[in-house]
Amino acid sequence: MKINIICVGKLKEKYWKDGVSEYSKRLSRYCKLNIIEVADEKTIENPSEVQMDIIKDKEGERILKNIKESDYVITLEIEGKSYSSEELAKNIETLGIDGKSSLTFIIGGSLGLSKDVLKRSNESLSFSKMTFPHQLMRVVLLEQIYRSFRITANEPYHK
Repeated sequence: MKINIICVGKLKEKYWKDGVSEYSKRLSRYCKLNIIEVADEKTIENPSEVQMDIIKDKEGERILKNIKESDYVITLEIEGKSYSSEELAKNIETLGIDGKSSLTFIIGGSLGLSKDVLKRSNESLSFSKMTFPHQLMRVVLLEQIYRSFRITANEPYHK
């Protein structure tokens, strides 16, 4: 299975890069992982709705350029579906069985995702009603994908 993670913005701090590197290495025995960073837009203080939509649309265009028609797209959204680790593992396994060989997870920018990206999404996933830094979310997502593969393989890790 191929797992793509499209993220708005770059990791700057070494500890985030180290976390991503560790889980990327661990995942290499289960899937082909591809992390794609797209540039984020500068956000002014207290932007209007129109300004926020313009920023999300620009970031959205960059995201959409990296999605293939055959990709099954899962956007990370506060209002998305919540799963336990076991349920997420089952969902990923079922998608693979159903012939979805390329899953693309999308982590938006600080303002969220554009309407066009949300329309392209096949499914939305929520880790919490809380807001998290995007850098942290990247590491958490990778950890949960790794945990999912371990659960599916009946390997110890998830308890």
